Amino acid sequence: MQPLKGITVVSLEHAIAAPFATRQLADLGARVIKVERPNGGDFARKYDERAKGMSSHFVWTNRSKESLTLDLKDPEALATLKLLISQEADVLVQNLAPGAAKRMGLSYEDLSKSKPGIIVCDISGYGSDGPYANKKAYDLLIQSEAGFLSTTGTQDQVAKAGISIADISAGMYAYTNILAALMHRQQTGQGQCIDISMMESLSEWMSYPLYYAMDGAEPPARAGASHASIYPYGPFEAGDAKVVMLGLQNEREWLVFCEKVLLNEQLARDERFNTNTKRSEARETLKALILQVFSSMTAAQVSERLEEAGIANAQVNAMAEVWSHEQLAHRNRWALIETPVGEMPALIPPGSWSQGPPRMDPVPEVGEHTDSILRNLGKTNLQIDQMRARGSI
Repeated sequence: MQPLKGITVVSLEHAIAAPFATRQLADLGARVIKVERPNGGDFARKYDERAKGMSSHFVWTNRSKESLTLDLKDPEALATLKLLISQEADVLVQNLAPGAAKRMGLSYEDLSKSKPGIIVCDISGYGSDGPYANKKAYDLLIQSEAGFLSTTGTQDQVAKAGISIADISAGMYAYTNILAALMHRQQTGQGQCIDISMMESLSEWMSYPLYYAMDGAEPPARAGASHASIYPYGPFEAGDAKVVMLGLQNEREWLVFCEKVLLNEQLARDERFNTNTKRSEARETLKALILQVFSSMTAAQVSERLEEAGIANAQVNAMAEVWSHEQLAHRNRWALIETPVGEMPALIPPGSWSQGPPRMDPVPEVGEHTDSILRNLGKTNLQIDQMRARGSI
């Protein structure tokens, strides 16, 4: 079952935030028409060539879509887009430069005059108004503005997230807000404007450190791969130089950890470590004691002892190990999708999908569906050839 089957999304999208949101709508069965520039398309297509010659970012965020090329600076191309929205679209998504969609007459205010049920989702760095409304925004810059960088890295140096976390957060809020807007429209018949800000999305995800540092209090210390305020919770090296990640959440687990993993019941009663706050403050001293025990064991032996004690632990896996992870394989989480360069594996979206699989159709080539979409709008072959000749498609 694909619950969004019959819903059409037109998306003026590039990079990550909007494509990630619309790909998830496509996973649920929506028809997503991706509008790209005639010369090269979405610039994320050229980020890298690591996925068998295609961009890793693009393959991830653009399956199950139709690609329509339009030069929106050309009046006929823009009129064609407006015709497409008028005739086909339930949802318009855009993450163009600030103000660009409005200047082209593609705001909710303009489109809803003739189509009151239209849902328009605008994704930007900082939102549609305010002193930062026209400020350029990229993922790393939002990580900085939202305070994310201040919480990551070590005491000596900040570090960015290894993934586009600001884009992903905005894409997730766009996705869920669009779903809510579709439900609202089903009940009322009314569309709406959704204003998604990368800054606000990532700031929401920063709520724990924000509250932690409330009223001028000290923020969480940067602690590398360890937890900033819970200890022991992080990476520990075993005697074979391999790293085990472990985490304790409460005093019961601390007692068990001392007794069954460190084999040192007396340590559990040591006043230096008998609360999480004390353990966190004395983490270097405690770390040395833990490593002293682990130094005589392999990482596999440490993990085995942690498992027997019921202490949460994990391996620090590289990408190759995630590709071959036995848990993902056991749960059949991989599928094959088609791309312009052949089949590729893709992770099935999280969820049980008990009512039927998600839609996982091919990744499109630039402009692959232009002719069929335009013909469906009533354009003749001659008109299409003329638009192509002057570069408007």
